[in-house]
Amino acid sequence: MSKFSFCPRCAAPLIIEQRPVCSRRCGFVHYDNPTPVVAAVVEHEGKVLLARNKAWPVTWYALVAGFLERDETPEEAILREVKEEVGLDGGPPQLIGVYPFAKMNQVILAYHVTTTGRVTLGEELVDYKLVELAQCGAWRAGTGWALRDWLRACGHEPAMTDLPG
Repeated sequence: MSKFSFCPRCAAPLIIEQRPVCSRRCGFVHYDNPTPVVAAVVEHEGKVLLARNKAWPVTWYALVAGFLERDETPEEAILREVKEEVGLDGGPPQLIGVYPFAKMNQVILAYHVTTTGRVTLGEELVDYKLVELAQCGAWRAGTGWALRDWLRACGHEPAMTDLPG
């Protein structure tokens, strides 16, 4: 939850009811709703593409993901993110599922996207790897649950880890 302590409208202390509200009852309510994020299990050349963000430890590889923008459908957003982050064109996205990511106050809309083209990393990424479906593991957080569910739907039971890999 956000760390608001005072009302941004009138500076009165906030009180916690169901949500933080202004103690003077000026009408301010801090909803702190989750941010919508799209994520893609990118299938490229028959393998799963996992990417490493430049801010992550060298062992962390995960799904391509990004924020849903105003006036953009989730399907448009995930194709945009795949193009921006790995330079690939994607076929029609197929919804895998919707996943809570409470630690980051996000809700993840996860898709499977089959891609074509040559991998070209965008400015946020420093590396990628292509992993055979049968060798691909998943992680117990965020986008890892979507990868697990997609691999299961493909007939594979992934090894589960605590961190992306």
